[in-house]
Amino acid sequence: MHNKQDLLFLIFAASFVFLLAVFAYLLHFYPGAFKTSAMIGQVNLVGSQQEITINFSFPVILSTIEKNITIYPKVDISTSWTNSNRTLKIMPKKSWVAQTNYKISITGARNIFYLKFNQELSFTTQPYPKIKALVPIEGEKNVAVDIEDPIVVSFDSSLENYSVKFEVSPFTQLQSQLNDDKTNIKLLAKNNFDWKTKYQIGVFLKNVRQADDQYVKVGQTSFETAALPQPTQRGSDPEALLTQSKVYTKPTVSVGKYIDVNLKHQVMVIFEDGKALDAYRISSGKKGLETPEGQFKIENKSPRAWSAKYGLFMPNWMAILPTGEVGIHELPVWPGGFQEGANHLGVPVSHGCIRLGSEPAKRVYAWAEIGTKVVVHQ
Repeated sequence: MHNKQDLLFLIFAASFVFLLAVFAYLLHFYPGAFKTSAMIGQVNLVGSQQEITINFSFPVILSTIEKNITIYPKVDISTSWTNSNRTLKIMPKKSWVAQTNYKISITGARNIFYLKFNQELSFTTQPYPKIKALVPIEGEKNVAVDIEDPIVVSFDSSLENYSVKFEVSPFTQLQSQLNDDKTNIKLLAKNNFDWKTKYQIGVFLKNVRQADDQYVKVGQTSFETAALPQPTQRGSDPEALLTQSKVYTKPTVSVGKYIDVNLKHQVMVIFEDGKALDAYRISSGKKGLETPEGQFKIENKSPRAWSAKYGLFMPNWMAILPTGEVGIHELPVWPGGFQEGANHLGVPVSHGCIRLGSEPAKRVYAWAEIGTKVVVHQ
């Protein structure tokens, strides 16, 4: 029994020595047979939070990798291993920077045969979304920015994982509206852009997980706003103008309710049985999109009409054309809640409709009935 065990031990020992000798021979004469190589699993551009995998040709000693791996540009990472220590998975703790070529350097690492190796790898991240259209275009003049004609920035891909920043010179606070696909941003000045002024707007992006000092400029435009349209007014003071309009506007309808719209003075006066009840400042159609003149009537009403054409709400809507193309309504509102500024009242800037301030619009909407006559004139 002992002889049999001794024989098996001798066979095992001889086999081990033989294999060791073969290994030593191959290592001496064919060192490349045990050379460790590595390659990145990804071949396409890497996303901002995408995992990077490095596949090694032989299992490696983990500590020698994790102590000797560097990534440039520097980024904080977390790692994990699979496939019997042949696959390293790398995730950024925050995000990879877009449009960047990263270099991975592994020096002094060892495989399971304790053979040392070095490796240089690289990968490239996806580019920032590109601006495919920016309106107004660079250098455009006589621009009248309005809720129906906002500044528009369109991108070629979604801004889902990005923060956008706009820098305006001279400084102006902006309001923005992002579309459902997150590829299009509309911009307005919170208190309207000044007339006859040169503006420059820079567009900056960063990943939502990056710090605020990591914005990258991706585009810009500059434009000059138009001169303030000057309707002929009875008085320079708005309140005086409204008082004068109530006094001096001659009713063209003497029975029942009717709405008088004076495009020249940008004033609406409401009458009942020939008596002026009140006067309000309006904003009618701008040059090229003038409000039609003539005798009309209220065709339909809606407390909060939606304009699919311009992507905004028109509160206290009263159509004056059967087609519904032109109407009287409150200052428009974006879906996000921002409303066109009241300082556009008194200036013809709309696309043809007659705009009123919030309280006047509510008053006229409650007062007017379907069928109420509307007279629009100069």
